[in-house]
Amino acid sequence: MVNEKKLEELTPEELGKLFPIQIVPYDKNWVNIFNSESKLIKDTLGDNIALKIEHFGSTAVDGISAKPTIDILIEIPFLTDNLKEMIIQKMTEIDYHFIWRTDERLPYMHFVKGYTIDGFKGDVFHIHMGDKSHPLWDRIYFRDYLRQNKKVAEEYELLKISLAEKFKYDREAYTNAKSEFVKRITEIAKNETGSC
Repeated sequence: MVNEKKLEELTPEELGKLFPIQIVPYDKNWVNIFNSESKLIKDTLGDNIALKIEHFGSTAVDGISAKPTIDILIEIPFLTDNLKEMIIQKMTEIDYHFIWRTDERLPYMHFVKGYTIDGFKGDVFHIHMGDKSHPLWDRIYFRDYLRQNKKVAEEYELLKISLAEKFKYDREAYTNAKSEFVKRITEIAKNETGSC
């Protein structure tokens, strides 16, 4: 039985069934939820670790439907083993689960909150951490481009809705299927700002 296992022991298939992809209409309260959680994180980690905190992902783009997951990007100092252990300990104190991610060119620290063995509980957060040179920060170009180009934002919204129907129980396939769109728009945004 699934709920006798720990979250970390679930297979990707079990995780997909427990946490299906669901796209919901834009909620103005997402900004308030981000503000409240970013303050909690800043207070927990301190100014010397949480150097900069940004709201990104679809919940950071006014008016478009999204998974009700607040994506937060945190600039941290260059990662050492001691710093990594300190961050994990402090984030665990405020109910975050640590995941080491390798889906970027450089691995990075990732934390999640709101996932339980019985499904989603409360607000859901994904925290991504990297120093200021980490490729994670390209995601801000994508966010800003969608904020400034409503037509492209709506195109992305429609793509996500169709992919959520197709990959409802496969989070990885859903993410992979929209990655080409994200990469293309990110490159356009970087070119326009002279950052390439």
